[in-house]
Amino acid sequence: MVTIILDLLALCCALATVFYVRSARHRQRFVKLLRNDQSTHPEALSLAEASFRKELHGAVVYGLLLLVVVLVNRVDIDNIMVVLGALGVPALLSVWWARTAVDEARIARNRYAMERRAKQALEQQNLAPKAWAARLAPEEVPDFSGFEIGRMYQAGSGLMAGDFFDVHRLGLHRVAAVIGDVSGHGIESSITAFQAKYLLRVFLRQFRDPAQAFEELNAQLTAGDRNEEFISVCVVVFDTEAATLRYASAGHPAAFLFQEDSTKPLRSTGPLLMLDPEASYFSREIPLLSGDLVVMYTDGLAEARASDQQFGESRIIRAAERDLNAAPDVLCKSLLDAAKDFAGGSINDDTAIMAIRRD
Repeated sequence: MVTIILDLLALCCALATVFYVRSARHRQRFVKLLRNDQSTHPEALSLAEASFRKELHGAVVYGLLLLVVVLVNRVDIDNIMVVLGALGVPALLSVWWARTAVDEARIARNRYAMERRAKQALEQQNLAPKAWAARLAPEEVPDFSGFEIGRMYQAGSGLMAGDFFDVHRLGLHRVAAVIGDVSGHGIESSITAFQAKYLLRVFLRQFRDPAQAFEELNAQLTAGDRNEEFISVCVVVFDTEAATLRYASAGHPAAFLFQEDSTKPLRSTGPLLMLDPEASYFSREIPLLSGDLVVMYTDGLAEARASDQQFGESRIIRAAERDLNAAPDVLCKSLLDAAKDFAGGSINDDTAIMAIRRD
């Protein structure tokens, strides 16, 4: 019975020895790789060497245990203590290597803290585009008495958004709707969009005419060194007291005013912003009736492509007319869905859509 138990113990020790030897060989190769890499951090090399020593130590311990078990089971030895004394070798190695154990534990803890901070920084970096998009194209817009407002925004393939929209009150009876698009992609375009959106808030309060607001905004933005950026933007100011809307468009795709018996395009009334510091703009005023609907969008909607064809204005008008009686949010979603279906299921560019109905 004792022989069987010792045989099983020997088998276990043999298997453990094989596993530790294989692991130690892999870790040794990794240590050599780190030593040959000039960019390896000393702490990373130190931890790799410590891991290799531990695996090697395990291989030595179980190898000696295997030897001891075999000798005890197969050889008649008068003084068993001589055989067991062989286990003192790994014990001495453990004492020698333990000198650096505390430092290695400190290094491991510090690296864990560094990796955790790096992970948090990466998470913050990944959240940044969402935070910018929430400022430029908020998921919720304020409720204004006398108006139904819908909006839809879909980010494109770029990291940072350049499209923006805004709805805010200019006075007791006046509400401004703004939609725009900055050329290019990336953080710089996103910052420019952010500046344009909130400067327009200031200038639209300062100047009753949105064209004057454009001229002031254009002068402010072209004063900087941004020769490669341009902004298209459309502003519609609803005046419930005068029963009118006044709009100005700086090179932006045509918005559409849907009335009971007609559809009016609200086309550009001046060039792109930041194209010419001396550019001039004008606005147009149109009577506003109860039930009138304005649809505004960025070029991602009109330029959705199927082969060599674009979704275009005519398809936007037809898609909107199919759902004119729907809630503005539903109308915006149906427009986006129609463009995506036309383009084969997806749109690569940022796309913003707004629909505002006068009650």
